[in-house]
Amino acid sequence: MNPIKKMLILITALSSLLILSGCSSLDIEPWVKPYERQNLADPIMRFGRHPIANMHVAHVLEARESARGAEGTGGGGCGCN
Repeated sequence: MNPIKKMLILITALSSLLILSGCSSLDIEPWVKPYERQNLADPIMRFGRHPIANMHVAHVLEARESARGAEGTGGGGCGCN
């Protein structure tokens, strides 16, 4: 085997070992603290705040896509429920 190829394999193995060992020693904490979660649960943080408008948009998208169930409801593209 070529000495350059051996050196390349050794460097690759050592660097991958270093990367994997570095990731395992991290102390991962949640980004959102428990006292900050009340701000994220605020109704203003929702994507759609008007339920009737959300239902209408979902209906329009289903009609445009010619398929039912695109929004997580039951049914398939055949039109059966």
